[in-house]
Amino acid sequence: MQTRIFLVAAAVFWGTLLYARADSIWLDELNTSLILQGWGEAQKNQSVTRSPLRISGRKFEHGVGTHAVSRLWLRVAGGQHFTAAVGVDDGAKNAGSVEFEVFGDGRELWRSGRMKGGDQARPVDLDLNGIKNLLLLAADAGDGIEYDHADWADAQLTFSGAKPAITGAPDEEAVLLTPAPVPSPRVNGPLVYGCRPGNPFLYRIPCQGQRPLTFSASGLPASLRLDPASGIITGMAPERGDYGVVLCAENPHGKSVRNFSIVAGDQLALTPPMGFNDWYAYYARVTDADMRHAADVMIASGMSDVGYQYVNVDDCWMGQRDAAGNLAGNARFPDMKALADYIHARGLKAGLYTSPGPLTCASCTGTFDHEAQDARQFADWGFDFLKYDWCSYGRIARNSNNSSSGPQAISLAAYQLPYRKMGSLLRQQSRDLVFNLCQYGMGDVWCWGADVGGHCWRTAGDLGFSLQQLFAVALKNSEYRAWSRPGAWNDPDYIQIGHIGSASAMGQPKPCPLTPTEQYSFMSLWCLMAAPLFYSGDMTTLDEFTLNVLCNPEVIEVDQDPLGQSAAVARLTPTTFLMIKEMADGSKAVGLCNQGEFPVQLTAPWSVLGLSGQQRVRDLWRQKDLGVFSNEFSLPVPRHGVALLRFHPEK
Repeated sequence: MQTRIFLVAAAVFWGTLLYARADSIWLDELNTSLILQGWGEAQKNQSVTRSPLRISGRKFEHGVGTHAVSRLWLRVAGGQHFTAAVGVDDGAKNAGSVEFEVFGDGRELWRSGRMKGGDQARPVDLDLNGIKNLLLLAADAGDGIEYDHADWADAQLTFSGAKPAITGAPDEEAVLLTPAPVPSPRVNGPLVYGCRPGNPFLYRIPCQGQRPLTFSASGLPASLRLDPASGIITGMAPERGDYGVVLCAENPHGKSVRNFSIVAGDQLALTPPMGFNDWYAYYARVTDADMRHAADVMIASGMSDVGYQYVNVDDCWMGQRDAAGNLAGNARFPDMKALADYIHARGLKAGLYTSPGPLTCASCTGTFDHEAQDARQFADWGFDFLKYDWCSYGRIARNSNNSSSGPQAISLAAYQLPYRKMGSLLRQQSRDLVFNLCQYGMGDVWCWGADVGGHCWRTAGDLGFSLQQLFAVALKNSEYRAWSRPGAWNDPDYIQIGHIGSASAMGQPKPCPLTPTEQYSFMSLWCLMAAPLFYSGDMTTLDEFTLNVLCNPEVIEVDQDPLGQSAAVARLTPTTFLMIKEMADGSKAVGLCNQGEFPVQLTAPWSVLGLSGQQRVRDLWRQKDLGVFSNEFSLPVPRHGVALLRFHPEK
């Protein structure tokens, strides 16, 4: 008995001593710069909008203000307790809805349920003994992230041993999934191409394979000619009609042919346009030399060999107007026609940017009151693409409505007016110009963008401010899939991988914050959505991994499919779903999507995919057949991953 009493006393003594030796630390004392979130930056001891931390009127001196979807990964080896009070910050003005979750070593430890602005803070008190890694997740409660100001107030960790640390996203190895091109030729690119009769025609045949290659084309209209060494087709677009052409490329290693239909008529962009836009790399620093170099790199890197063809300068190229109202480039762009000519000489197309307002978003000269003059000038310079950015036109639209302010005061007709005007002017030019409506989805632009002359239209704000929202963007855009078709594309913004600048600071490019898996998912989701594919990273620092993501021809074929469908979504669980895209050849492209924080096994049943019988399944990223399956297909999918597959009926 005495021995037992002694042991119990010793255990109590040592337990008390260990507890006494435990330290505590506020969450705001750690490095919060590593927190990933859907908008803005995490703030210490204040809300995401830098106001005092308040939840339902209660003020907190300590805490971290974030914005859904936010992910805070902690290494807590030796941790004992985590306590906090969570809720939607009062700065959201009773808007917003957030669900807070805490995971330990991949296992859910606590969930708040849906919390709205104005709800009382909910307490968190968790035993962390044995836990090594903690994830604090503020999710969007399934209704988007607007006003989702998520506070981890009074958040504190007690620990013994190593100090807790915020670690950022889990480490991943950058594995190359796309096999290297083989020496034999492979003709890539769209199967159909739209042009307007009598206008200049320019098309560089996308083709991989060891150079030199010899190109030929049967069935080419008489008004067009092909350079057999470069594979560049030039001339004047033929009379109205469909022209079936067979493209061919040869070298000592083999031969490749591809059917190619030239459709001369009223419609351009019969598949989503592909290219480069400088904005997220260069911002206001962009120069003529940057754009020329981008054109050279597009060819040298192999991007043009898989279908990238537009080289588009964004804002900040404009100078001032002369006495006659003619617009010229600024000191960094001394000769806009010479720039377009340089790009065209490489078989590529040139694009530029302006705003219907008096000023662009960067306060450069816009087109207001000079629309016809500028449309003619852009065509005379030789540009092939126009991005038309709302910017300062909001003031014009509100004034024309004779109303006070705010987007709610702008009528649908006022939203449409500047785009309808420029769309009509572009159609009058003796040149094919693809028209991109950049007005962030206002007035449900997907419903009328094509009617005013647009070929693609932004469906939301700049993605650069919310790169962590890739899956949410794809889910939202799937709601507009009925308006996706040849010549009319929903545009969720540019591909931002590799080296990019901060959208808020507009700084020099640095490695993007996405994991390797997320970068592959980015490309997969955009292709499943049939979105325009414009890379907007630094072309001077393109590396092997970035090109591996950008240049998989089988993945790009999903985007460029002539049927023009955007994938339908089938939910599996709150954090997993399928994206199912009908293809013109009768196959289906399918994305097994895991937006959750941990790897999962996903199953795609034939009943959900709309399939029957045996199906041959191909992994598009690895360009590898996985076998023939019946009834369902199952695969492990990593955190924030998309398994991109193609299902072919087995005959």
